Amino acid sequence: MKKYTPYLVGALVGAAALAIAQPPRRGGQPGIIKPEMSDTIQANVYADNWFALYINGKLVAVDPIDFLPHNVVNLSILPEYPMTIAVIAKDNADPKTGFEYGDHVGDGGFVMKFSDGTVTDAKWKIKTIFSGPPVKNEPIPAGWFLPSFDDSKWASATEYTNERVNPKKPYYDYNFEGAKFIWSRDLDLDNTILLRTTIEKPGWKPRWTTKPDLDTSGAPLR
Repeated sequence: MKKYTPYLVGALVGAAALAIAQPPRRGGQPGIIKPEMSDTIQANVYADNWFALYINGKLVAVDPIDFLPHNVVNLSILPEYPMTIAVIAKDNADPKTGFEYGDHVGDGGFVMKFSDGTVTDAKWKIKTIFSGPPVKNEPIPAGWFLPSFDDSKWASATEYTNERVNPKKPYYDYNFEGAKFIWSRDLDLDNTILLRTTIEKPGWKPRWTTKPDLDTSGAPLR
């Protein structure tokens, strides 16, 4: 029979108690694969003047500058396909008159590129909800940003050249190669639009096996 010194016995007991008190580390569990930054894709978004971006029904980005200067929003996205992208884009316009700067007719423009190859083009669907002058408003359809929403009756987006939209310097500081500026058929009078597309990747499966535990359903603007 082996004999242990009182010091060694105390150390063993203390180590055992510490091990019991510590919760198991989830990252060390067999079969758990967490997503990493290498799993994300990059998004570049430029709007004249403002946008909010939804992916698969969740709000993921809001333009932090709602007026001038025209800015590029760059963000990382953890993709999940099929990926429904929905955007509300607004040109600067007085809601009562439809003019900007008092008596001018403005023009809009929206362009976006994801590093997975997703770009804005004429394949996107579009619906105008505010135009003017003269001012015309339509209600925003319920659930317009959800993957289940039926946009089959919406019009196709219209592509515009860079010369027509005239983007400012921040646009040229980011990679928008292959992406087209899009809007409704009336770049000048249509002031608020909704945009949608769905990106399919048949057979795609996430590399990671985890799902978030946090509940963000009550967050503002969700």
